[in-house]
Amino acid sequence: MTNEQTNATDTQGKEADTPEKTSDRPISPTDEFIKAKAEFKEENDRREKIISEEKKLQADAMLGGTSGGRVEPVAKEETPKEYRERIEKEINEGLHGD
Repeated sequence: MTNEQTNATDTQGKEADTPEKTSDRPISPTDEFIKAKAEFKEENDRREKIISEEKKLQADAMLGGTSGGRVEPVAKEETPKEYRERIEKEINEGLHGD
């Protein structure tokens, strides 16, 4: 006889310790709910961690000035009158060799 244990009672009347086959045993709705609840909580915790990291990165980007990209200053166009006045001033100051 081999040393295999079975679910039969041993010599002292106790049930022998053998791993139960879970595939043969139907899963109760309560067990399914508990398992699904644990999986949902784990996934929710993971999502909350990701969201908090994204918020931190967004705040850092806003404080660092990189959130909207570079803002180019708008160059003011000279009117013909302003251009003429600027050139006349430069000629009077000797900046043009004309």
